[in-house]
Amino acid sequence: MTITMTQLALYAGALFILFITPGPVWVAVIARSVSGGFKSAVPLAFGVAVGDVLWPLVAVLGVAYLVSIYADILILFRYVAAILLILMGMALVRWPNKVLSENSKLTKPGMLAGFLAGFAAVIANPKASLFYMTLLPSFFDFTLITPVDMVAICVISFVVPFSGNLMLAGFVGRMRAFLASPSAVRRTNICAGFALILVGAIIALT
Repeated sequence: MTITMTQLALYAGALFILFITPGPVWVAVIARSVSGGFKSAVPLAFGVAVGDVLWPLVAVLGVAYLVSIYADILILFRYVAAILLILMGMALVRWPNKVLSENSKLTKPGMLAGFLAGFAAVIANPKASLFYMTLLPSFFDFTLITPVDMVAICVISFVVPFSGNLMLAGFVGRMRAFLASPSAVRRTNICAGFALILVGAIIALT
């Protein structure tokens, strides 16, 4: 195993920031929890977590191929990732009043429907694709990564979003009231925005 616990901890922290930034997955979890309760949201959370495991696998395989062609591509990814994080953070700070809305397509009953809704929500999420395809190489050296490292990355990629989405579903009643308040939405988006800007700056400077 070539990656350290510190690297994994930083990666887990970045995943948590990704989770607390409102987006399609939040919409899916909230809408399904409201319509069918906590049990209805569990398959959706599992589908999201499975999608979050596939993204790093795609990223590692794709980046490994690019590295074999152009060794300095990781340096480019590092700065692209930093710029994207900062821009995403600035967008949240600039437009902090964006409120989530429910989507009736996400509330179809059934475990399979819930799983597919969660899987689709994360696969089609541009925030997730940008995170895994550009930021993941900033946390780990893909020229040294081993199968054991990949398993560790996938476990973290599964556990963090799955745990977070289950907690969100469990407290959906309180979260719904929270998100209904314009001032609370504003504070959440501003905090998440500054967090993204900070992580982007750290990646660019280290």
